[in-house]
Amino acid sequence: MKYLKMNGLGNEFVVLKSHERLHLGENQVTALHRPQDSLGFDQLLSIEPSDYADCFMGIWNQDGSKVAACGNGTRAVAWAMMEETGKDEISIETEAGILYAKKAGDKFVSVDMGEPRLKWDQIPLSEDMQTIRMELQIGPIDNPILWGPSAVSMGNPHCVFFVENAETAPVKEIGPMIEYHPLFPERTNVGFAQIIDRQTIRLRVWERGVGETLACGTGACAALVAAVRRKLVDNKARMKLNGGDLFIEWRQSDNHVYMTGAVETTGSGDLKI
Repeated sequence: MKYLKMNGLGNEFVVLKSHERLHLGENQVTALHRPQDSLGFDQLLSIEPSDYADCFMGIWNQDGSKVAACGNGTRAVAWAMMEETGKDEISIETEAGILYAKKAGDKFVSVDMGEPRLKWDQIPLSEDMQTIRMELQIGPIDNPILWGPSAVSMGNPHCVFFVENAETAPVKEIGPMIEYHPLFPERTNVGFAQIIDRQTIRLRVWERGVGETLACGTGACAALVAAVRRKLVDNKARMKLNGGDLFIEWRQSDNHVYMTGAVETTGSGDLKI
């Protein structure tokens, strides 16, 4: 099977090109993650036929779990499809719905990520609570380390903590604790967002099933939405991630979130599954 090795701001992908729908088990996915052969990935993606869009995108995390959304992965698949078809705009079917992408410059792609989901049962949470500032804290009751995060779904669940300094935030310590917290029945991605100014957020993300990554597209979208809901930033901001910058806008006109950023193809070949 043909594959591409791609990344979005250092978020690594192996992209499979299949003429039929793929049904990969966890063991098959984890066996394909071979960093020693330059085939390591944060997510395994597939480009498959679709009856409703230009293609269907399958998404698996490094640990073999199948997920519904991946923002940086959507940009990668969109760019691959644009290069193959010569189109400037592409529609991509995912398990979270159909997404629309277009060229935004040389190796830059803009994706309409759709509407954020903000209700507790849409994220989902295991109990009914408001999501703009959740009743969740880490550490002693009288002196918590982190508290009051926001929850947002961009087709996958995100828990966003606002921190004073993202560089010193306990991502690797707190990230896995929150990922598996019983409040999140489908596990969750965990963002650590520092507000720089009204148009800039520094963000680090612990991705479920992967760990901390250089960039997370849906995480950047979720952090922007959470910050706007708290009136901390304007509705359009530069998101400064470990691997580079993403530009996120939550448009009030249609309630959709738009993500723009760079993609890169670093290799290709044949892969036996």
